[in-house]
Amino acid sequence: MGVTKTNLYTEEVNKIASLMKALAHPARIAIIEHLLKVDSCICGDIVNELSLAQPTVSQHLKELKSSGIIKGEIEGASICYCLNTNTIEKIGDYIVGIKSKLAEKNNCC
Repeated sequence: MGVTKTNLYTEEVNKIASLMKALAHPARIAIIEHLLKVDSCICGDIVNELSLAQPTVSQHLKELKSSGIIKGEIEGASICYCLNTNTIEKIGDYIVGIKSKLAEKNNCC
């Protein structure tokens, strides 16, 4: 969405859209699934897990980190990644809100 169109929506709507966009790639979902299996992760571990090129994994990690879905801490020459629980809770709350609103409605289809 162009910058000129985002001003038509609330800050909250734009934030949720940005989070959903960051999640909208199978490799990023796979990275999240991998991070859920391990306590912390170095980029090389993710490359081995996904069988993708290191620059590709780095780009997906950059997107997830810039959206706030993951956090990364430098450990020596490596970066250790983990999920940002606050952001994951926001995504979950949004989905639960949709589910709750649907439960209140009559089935229209």
